[in-house]
Amino acid sequence: MYRVRQQDLPFVGSSHQFVGAENGDVNVSVFLLSALPGRGPGPHRHPYDEVQFVREGRGLWTVNGEEFEAGAGDILVLKAGEIHSFRCIGDAPLVQLDVHLSARFVQENLT
Repeated sequence: MYRVRQQDLPFVGSSHQFVGAENGDVNVSVFLLSALPGRGPGPHRHPYDEVQFVREGRGLWTVNGEEFEAGAGDILVLKAGEIHSFRCIGDAPLVQLDVHLSARFVQENLT
């Protein structure tokens, strides 16, 4: 059994970062995102699948050139190699769990 508190994880940008290789040696990593209005990552991709669980707020996503809104209760499955970006829209923070199917984050930023 391995236990860590969110507050003890590194905080970068808008997310606490759970890196599986460094926390229990598991093959998953997670961004615990809380993005303020207007904030979010620019276009990027990963060499593995990612599942985003939107917990609160609303966001505007662009995935492979298609733009759409998502909000609390939505679950987004991004396949390996899909180019995606998103940002918080509205007045409340966008809160989500972004599960990366990898022991470490690997991200190619495209801007």
